[in-house]
Amino acid sequence: MNRLQTLAQAPGDIAVGDQVIARAWKYDGWPHWVVPGRYLGADEYGHWVIQPAGSLVARPGAAFAAESDAICLFPHDADWVATFYDDSHPGHFRLYIDVSRNLGWRALKPSGWEFNSIDMDLDVVRSTSRGIYLDDEDEFEDHALSMGYPQELAQRMRDAARELLEAVETRQEPFGASADVWFDRGRRLLAQAVG
Repeated sequence: MNRLQTLAQAPGDIAVGDQVIARAWKYDGWPHWVVPGRYLGADEYGHWVIQPAGSLVARPGAAFAAESDAICLFPHDADWVATFYDDSHPGHFRLYIDVSRNLGWRALKPSGWEFNSIDMDLDVVRSTSRGIYLDDEDEFEDHALSMGYPQELAQRMRDAARELLEAVETRQEPFGASADVWFDRGRRLLAQAVG
């Protein structure tokens, strides 16, 4: 976890279209998901990134090409990372929020940015098949013991998950229609890159 202590709270000189690599870790320092994307901009909720269809989504022992575009929101100051999917996504997810810690940015050389976070297991999901639910509570409790989550941190993550669940259920922004605007911007950016 020492590698995540030198991260910036916000990217420095970043422009629309810049590469952003989202890199998640587990609490014990084990690498988790890595997904490339393109920077779209920021608003009051955080920084928005499009992860285009065909992007390699990988973690140790698993990898696949994304079947549809996704929009990620990296908040300015919160304990989560959100990924939005629209109706073009072949699966049932429409919103997947990873309760996370130690969110931060690091410049890549020669260009681009890396966004890092520690995935804390708990996920808030909006699904077309199951509705809105809290996922991976059993994994969280297992890891709290096996990885030694401090009690105060574990409680903070449980509280964050409950608050997120309520926000998603009541469609509080940015979990309402905000992502639709960013999907439009992202698709225009991708079309310009192809054209």
